Amino acid sequence: MKTPMTKRGAELLRSELQRLKSVERPANSAAIGEARAHGDLSENAEYHAARERAGFIEGRISELEAKLANAQVIDPKLVDADGRCVFGATVDVQDDAGEKSTWQIVGEDEADIKAGRISVSSPMARALIGKESGEVANVQTPAGVKRYEIIDVRYE
Repeated sequence: MKTPMTKRGAELLRSELQRLKSVERPANSAAIGEARAHGDLSENAEYHAARERAGFIEGRISELEAKLANAQVIDPKLVDADGRCVFGATVDVQDDAGEKSTWQIVGEDEADIKAGRISVSSPMARALIGKESGEVANVQTPAGVKRYEIIDVRYE
C-alpha cells in the first residue's frame, strides 16, 4: 500500500537518508575502528556504544528506504481538487470562538502541529477532507465536538 507524502516530506526523508549514508555511517565506522584499537572488546564501552549506534543507523536507513519506496509523492501545487480539501491542501479555519488556524494536511511522518502540519489520519484532517470554503467541519476532540468553519482552501 502506498503512503501519501508531500514533495517536501519526501525531500526531508531523502536528505536524512543521504546524511546517514554519507556522514553518520562512515563516522561511526571510524569510531568502531578506533575503539577496536584500544584492545579488549569485552570491557570496551566506546566499542559497545559505537556498535549500538551502528545498529541504530542501519535500522533508520532501512526504515527511510522502505518509507520512500512506499511513498506516493503528491505535490500540492499540482492537485486539481476544485476547491475541496484534499491531501496536501492548506486550510484556513475558524472555530466558534472566532479563533483562526491554518493547517496543511500531510503524511504521518511530516506532521508537526507547531509548524501547522497535521497528519492525514488525524481527526481534524479526516473532518476537513472533502469539504470546501464555507462548509463546517465537526471534529471529535477529547473535550467534545468542536465546530470549524472552513475559510479558505489552498494548494501551495
